[in-house]
Amino acid sequence: MKQKLFRTIADLRFSIFILLLISFCSILGTVIEQDQSVEIYKLNYPLTNPILGFLTWDRILQLGLDHVYRTWWFFLLIFLFGFSLISCTFLQQFPSLKVARRCQFFRTTEQFYRLKISTILKNVSSPKILVRIQQAQYSIFQQKNIIYCYKGLIGRIAPILVHFSMILVLLGTIIGSLFGFKAQEIVPKTEQFHIQNILTSGQLTTIPETSVRINDFWINYTKSKTISQFYSDLSVLNSDGKEIDRKTISVNYPLVYKGLYYYQTDWNLIGLRFQTKNNEILEYPLVNALNNQNKVWLTWIAQDSTLNNGLIGIIDNLEGYCSIYDESGQFLGNLELNETKNFIEPLTLLEIISSTGLQIKTDLGIPIIYSGFFLLMISTLISYVTYSQIWIVEKQNQLFIGGTTNRALFDFELEFFKFIK
Repeated sequence: MKQKLFRTIADLRFSIFILLLISFCSILGTVIEQDQSVEIYKLNYPLTNPILGFLTWDRILQLGLDHVYRTWWFFLLIFLFGFSLISCTFLQQFPSLKVARRCQFFRTTEQFYRLKISTILKNVSSPKILVRIQQAQYSIFQQKNIIYCYKGLIGRIAPILVHFSMILVLLGTIIGSLFGFKAQEIVPKTEQFHIQNILTSGQLTTIPETSVRINDFWINYTKSKTISQFYSDLSVLNSDGKEIDRKTISVNYPLVYKGLYYYQTDWNLIGLRFQTKNNEILEYPLVNALNNQNKVWLTWIAQDSTLNNGLIGIIDNLEGYCSIYDESGQFLGNLELNETKNFIEPLTLLEIISSTGLQIKTDLGIPIIYSGFFLLMISTLISYVTYSQIWIVEKQNQLFIGGTTNRALFDFELEFFKFIK
């Protein structure tokens, strides 16, 4: 019964069935938003209008479809698929490789009639043909009047490597889900932060107590005033506040420190700093004028102690200036950094206070997944190596010769005809 169970698990049909289930669950995890708040699921999947007739927000939360890749049943499917691959490898692939390495002599001439390529030569000695076969890089084995030749045995290793590569990918996926996390931080320039705003994390995740300082943040613009690239100058600090690593990051060029990846993802403007005629330094907070998708901020710049009279400052970039309007919306001009203009009273723009948006994540399974895909590419190349076999039997001045191959049949036929020509 144990052997029957293992044979069933190692069966190709069982592996395909589990793989289809994993694919279906992955599709659900792609279609349904992952790791969102309950309010978003209530809004998109209401009880009054279920999708596909049954998919509502309460069932999504109940089944764990809001975090598919970290549920116990998804891990179970991956485990079953991996166990099926391992069983197939040891119960089928390794025995098949072991058989391929053996010398499979033909003892009778009747066996040649079952081959697709075979012929009978008269008054021909086998040494002449064996020289040509040896020149074609075949391994030759002989017992008296029977001969067995093969080449391309390494091609039989490819299925085993495919199984191991897929197991590595599955293992890396599980490790990444259990030990990885993703966080998002919006940090003002010159400030330092610890990882706090965790978006997703695995069951066995440990959040490192790493401190990072934002030394600077700036934006490069094109000639058409569109954003070319974001830059953040980051310093990793130890427990004593000393710098131990530093790098200027940009989109797609993160800072990597001890397995932590710091990605540049967003930016924001949080305030304007002015100097008045009395040399007072005042900061005014910026608020998003429209919504989070449109980068336009405004502030009220009070010009007296009552805060009733003042100016409106509007800014939509980080090029070093802001636009000033009066209370009625009349444009008064642009005020650049360190420039003083007399609107209601003299005003100097000292600084545009910005903040950078960082995504911090770690995935310990990434190196294992990359190793699995690298091994998969190697196995693909190895699978193109043709495994060919040739049998020869000398009997009563006749030379029975035949062969077979697992791929490239036409090329093997040409090679076979060259041997017997």
